[in-house]
Amino acid sequence: MRRAVLAVALFALIAAACAGADPESSLAPVTFGATSTSTVAPETPLAATTSSTAFVPPPTNSLGPTVTFDPAVPRFGGDVVIADDQTPPTLNPYAPGGDNFIVWIVGQAHLARAYDVDPDTLQLIPDSLIAIPTVGNGGVVLNADGSMDVTWRLRPETEWADGFAMTGSDLEFSLEVQQAGRECSGREFEPQPLPQGEVIEVADESLTVRFATLTLEYETLLEWIVPRHEVEGTDYCDDWNTTSWVSGGPFSFVEWDRSVPSITFERNDNYWKRDADDGQLPYLDRVTFVFEPETDKIIRGFTNRQIDVIQPPPFIGGPPPFGLPVDRWREAGAVVEILEGPVWEHINFQFGPNNRNEESLNSILEYRQAVAHALDRRALLDDAGYGHLTVAQDFVGTFSETATNSPWARYSPDQNMARELIASACAQVGRDCAADPPRLIYSTTSNADFRPLVAEQIARQLAEVGIDVELQLEDSQLFFGDTLELGQWDVGNWAWVGGSGTAALVDMFDRFAPAEPPPDGSNYYRWGTAGSSVEGDDAVAQFSELLDRVRSTVDVDEVLSLARQLEQILADQAVIIPLNSRAVVGAYWADEIQGYRMNPSTSGHTWNIEHWYRVGE
Repeated sequence: MRRAVLAVALFALIAAACAGADPESSLAPVTFGATSTSTVAPETPLAATTSSTAFVPPPTNSLGPTVTFDPAVPRFGGDVVIADDQTPPTLNPYAPGGDNFIVWIVGQAHLARAYDVDPDTLQLIPDSLIAIPTVGNGGVVLNADGSMDVTWRLRPETEWADGFAMTGSDLEFSLEVQQAGRECSGREFEPQPLPQGEVIEVADESLTVRFATLTLEYETLLEWIVPRHEVEGTDYCDDWNTTSWVSGGPFSFVEWDRSVPSITFERNDNYWKRDADDGQLPYLDRVTFVFEPETDKIIRGFTNRQIDVIQPPPFIGGPPPFGLPVDRWREAGAVVEILEGPVWEHINFQFGPNNRNEESLNSILEYRQAVAHALDRRALLDDAGYGHLTVAQDFVGTFSETATNSPWARYSPDQNMARELIASACAQVGRDCAADPPRLIYSTTSNADFRPLVAEQIARQLAEVGIDVELQLEDSQLFFGDTLELGQWDVGNWAWVGGSGTAALVDMFDRFAPAEPPPDGSNYYRWGTAGSSVEGDDAVAQFSELLDRVRSTVDVDEVLSLARQLEQILADQAVIIPLNSRAVVGAYWADEIQGYRMNPSTSGHTWNIEHWYRVGE
């Protein structure tokens, strides 16, 4: 799935959430937090600044001519203001709510990471570790009894802000609290043993764990490193929600001002990373995150240069209801990167016994393929006003650029082919579809613009090939509740989030595991599950066999090869129809900020914040 980068122009990607803003009056200073309410969880009240004074960041430059600067020369010092429409529920990435994306965005400033994600390949890259453990580099050792040993090795220069070295004991403790963090709700913290694993060696700069079976899950076990010397003995579940433990990242926590709300960090003078000239990172002295749920304030604040960096919400990709001062931004030095992100929308079929459409033909392959050929997905997006989005021909590409062959490209829009396939499907059930057209019930969420607009276009296109479509759109709580959990839809639309690394790729295929329907599994489609309309199909059996193989190997090349085969089966069987990846956007003032590089993965746009620097000062 190609990731096109569009620089400088923001056009529609910020317009949908700013209706009513007047470009001519956008230079008025924006006050953040004056009418907004913090979304911090009520059970963990903030113990930081409680001043009622609203935050008015000063403009760092006017919208006049750009200043002269040498962007190739990093400068030390200066502040940056970053705005987001979400407020983190916690600063603890392993506590309830810690998997919220904004926790990761903020976490990149102050937390220690074992690894990060390459923005180009979407593969894991080492951060505090010397390397990602693999069989090839000796980090993974396969034992004769079927078990395996995984060794994580820290860079020798890694240390905490208080001068303590990062150690293998910190890695061990991080695994313990990661497991315990999953049980935090209403419970006191007690370190828990690692599931299916046993720590066999803790050294000064490494940790070795023995797993009973081969698994790639070890890739997901050290997203963040926790300092044992500070956190051990504290109430892990409650003590680290509104303040941070000692920093292992480029900046140290200063305060969380709930009146704005905003979080401020200052330079970690003991940060271990250095630049190409052996200068100690980070370059910046201070970073402030401002959380403002009113997106138009964020946009105006960016226009005014009160805000240096923004990442608009994921669904600000719709048709613009009005114009924005894009040309003025371009003339003034704004750069905007628009990439295809990890969240991918898809159309899908329900195969279970609770399908609300008693006349559903979803069990017939030719019918599903007819729907795929009837849908002109490029026109769907264009006609719905989302022409800037790229049609998806795969979903594996959201995990790895090299692991896919774009298998859904076979379904080019072809109404004649669709009609022939519909006729074949109807013949199989003895139905005169000319007199009694197939009936399709289309369900998705009604809360945002994108899916309802696309639903209308789908109904129109399918009607052109002789399929009667009834739209049954639902509130998101209902749709993502009983409708999905119980398999009570016919044809639907929602999104998955693609992770990074081979373990995340394997996990995605679990969504189609024939032996794993909800509630214990995540095959919401009920494709091939017991009692489904395609139970026992040859393709289901083949998929199950390949899935067992991909779950029992730690060979990355073999995983990618099997992933291509698994994805090809899903495409050939038209189990789902990928639609598009949601765009992710990063905007910054290039005449003031350099070093910024957008990362479309779950690492977020602050992934390399230690390399950001101010210019022209």
